[in-house]
Amino acid sequence: MSAESSEIVNVSVDMAVLPKNAVKGDVPILFEAKSAGDFTNVNKRRKEEAKKMEQLRRQYGNSIRYILFLCGYFDVTYLGYEAAEGIDWIWEHRIADMETLGL
Repeated sequence: MSAESSEIVNVSVDMAVLPKNAVKGDVPILFEAKSAGDFTNVNKRRKEEAKKMEQLRRQYGNSIRYILFLCGYFDVTYLGYEAAEGIDWIWEHRIADMETLGL
């Protein structure tokens, strides 16, 4: 349910993972897989993730972790926009970075 109303909002994600040190009641880290063959398409879609993050914060609070798993071409403009929304990312060629999340 949304914090602002009793309306339930379904938000899809690609993966939900609890860190190894999670305790009962912890919310999993949410991942969205994104792939792009060129820079043009990603800048058209960047607002989608911002909207999803807004919905997730309304549902779960500011501590929710929503991370993009990126493969392909994502430029500084796209990454800056996502960072400004509090969205982090991990590159597919640096999958070991997930260890920093306790995964």
